Formats: sequence, C-alpha cells, structure tokens
Amino acid sequence: MPDVHARFSPSSAERLIHCPPSLRLGEKAEPEETSEYAQEGTEAHTLCEHLLKERLGEPTKDPRSKLSHYDAEMESCAIRYRDEVCGIYEQLRLEDPETLISVEQRVDFSEYADNAFGTSDCIVLGNRHLYVIDFKYGKGVPVSAVENPQLKCYALGAYLAFGPLYEIDNITLFIYQPRISKFSQFTLTTEELLTWGETVLKPAADKALKGEGEFSCGSWCKFCRARNICRKRAEEYLALAKYDFAPPDTLEDDEIEDIIGKVSQIKDWAEDVKKYALQRALEGHKWKKWKIVEGRSNRRFSDEKEAFKKVEEAGFDPYERKPLTLTGIEGLLGKKKFAELLGKLVIKPKGAPTLVPVSDEREEEPNLREIFSPNTD
Repeated sequence: MPDVHARFSPSSAERLIHCPPSLRLGEKAEPEETSEYAQEGTEAHTLCEHLLKERLGEPTKDPRSKLSHYDAEMESCAIRYRDEVCGIYEQLRLEDPETLISVEQRVDFSEYADNAFGTSDCIVLGNRHLYVIDFKYGKGVPVSAVENPQLKCYALGAYLAFGPLYEIDNITLFIYQPRISKFSQFTLTTEELLTWGETVLKPAADKALKGEGEFSCGSWCKFCRARNICRKRAEEYLALAKYDFAPPDTLEDDEIEDIIGKVSQIKDWAEDVKKYALQRALEGHKWKKWKIVEGRSNRRFSDEKEAFKKVEEAGFDPYERKPLTLTGIEGLLGKKKFAELLGKLVIKPKGAPTLVPVSDEREEEPNLREIFSPNTD
C-alpha cells in the first residue's frame, strides 16, 4: 500500500485549528527528515501492535529483530500498553459479549475536512461506549486526553465507520504514556463530539485548505514544517525583547505570566532558526556573520567487538554491571509477578513543584509550598 498522507491529519488537528494558514505555508517548506525520536516512537508502536494482536489471537509477525531501538524499556512499555488495552476490552466484554476491538484502525473523517483520515492505535466499542486509545512513547512532553483534537478526529472517524451499526452514547479518549507514567482519559457524549466536529473542526479545516484565517503561535508550532520561516512566530517571540531583561520583581503579574508561557517555545524557536541557518549554509548559502566549522566529536572504536575481545585477552573486564531501572525490572518480571514481589517496596515521592497552565488536568497542590520551601529557621 503506498505511503499516503492526509492534508488535514489527526496529528496536525490542534495546530490547524489554532493556525489554519500554517497548512499552506508548511506545504511550501522543504520536507523534513525523520528524527531518531520519531523512528523510536514508530518502532514502539509496531511492537505494541504485535503484542496486542498476539494476545487477541490475530495474525502477526514478531518485529523485534528489525527494531533498531528495541530494548528492555520498550518491551516493558509495550507489554503494559497491551495489558491496559486488554483490561478495557475484557471489562467491556463482561458488560457486552459483542464488544468489538480493532487494532491500528484506519478512520476517515472527510465529512468534516476534505480528504481527512488517519490510523487510530486501538478502538474498543461495546455497551454503547466507544474507547479511542492512543499510545505515546515520548517522554519529553506529557500529553493530555482532555479535549484532545487528535483523538477527537479519530473518534469522529470511528463514529462515522461504526455508528450505522452500533449505538454509541459516549466516547472515552484515552492516552497511555508509560515512560512518564502519564495515563489520561476524557469522556464526552456523542452529541458533544459531533457538535465539536461541526462548529470547530469543519470551519478550521475549510480555512486551512483554502489558506485563510489568522496565523497564531503556541505549543502547536513544534511540529509545523513552516516553523523555521514563519514570520508570525518570529514576531511573537521577539516581542519579549520589550522587557529588556528587566528584574523579575519589577514586572507586572500579567507580564510574568506572558513570559512564563513562552519560555520553552522561545528556546524551541531559537533552535529551529539555528538548524535552518545551518541547513542553508550546508546547501551553499553564505551568511555574512557565520561560517561552518567541524564540531566536537568523541573517540570511538572502529570495531567494538574486536576491541573488547583484546581487552578480555589482556585479563581485564570491559563491561560494567548496572542495575535495571524499576521499569526494566517490571518488564523482566511481568506486571503480575512484579506486584507480588515488589509492590510493597515501590514508592512514588512527591514531584518538585512546577508551574503549569490552569488548563492542566492535574489538581493544584498548595501544600507543596510547605514541603519544598527553603528552611528559614
């Protein structure tokens, strides 16, 4: 099957809803190479699919030998994802023996955006309840299921596919992000989903495909192909120069909140500009104040196996013994055995306090001030 990509895909929904003209601008930018992180995530999804199909008795081929990023952590995360999905499936089957489960389900929601489709990691449907389950292997940014546009697009596609055959009253969007122990879910009614599709998704998709609407900057810029050349993004972050490195205690509350909300985005933007400038230089562009030089590198063996063999022949041990992480041990023992042997020894300390937007689904923790405040005695 050819590698076909939708112009308005579920993964780009949040960006295109907030910034419709970024679609056209991005199509003018040069295609990007797949990053190591993206490749790692793709491989983790492949393993998840295999383990889930294997458990369900569906035809599948073990992909492990072909996964370049495969390790104990990936195995453990994939196993826990499989167990979580099967737990949801089995619970619904107790309520409804006709419960349906579909792995890597392609869904089409072109009714709301021209030529719009995608592939949902897993869909479970039973007892008039639809679950849209998404596996996230990344550990850099927690992803919330609350009002998540990507999962809503999958849900719309699933509803259009299965709605004529099954009664669906409620939809639960579920994100499983095991590397940072982030498990988020959000439930809405079918009516609420369809209203969102008509009043939010459809108008935004129409503007995006026509190249209309206003540019808008935010966290959604991170995966935009036009992020390096977008003037709106540059104007947004350069506007912070008006504070001129003022001492924090001289700033107004709204100014501080404005700065906090853009700190990480400014860092990402600066790195994007730098990468873009380097790529232009590598293509032959001459910058007036910058030049290309060879960066630092670390020594390595041309043949690691041969080097280690010689070290061993000399009477030394070239290997260091490191303990497995908690996640690695859980993968080694399996979830059930881990709980039996070590469950009482597992603790989860309080995380250090951090500021997040009020839209974050976590409850505010005012007591953290007492736990982490410096001792003034």
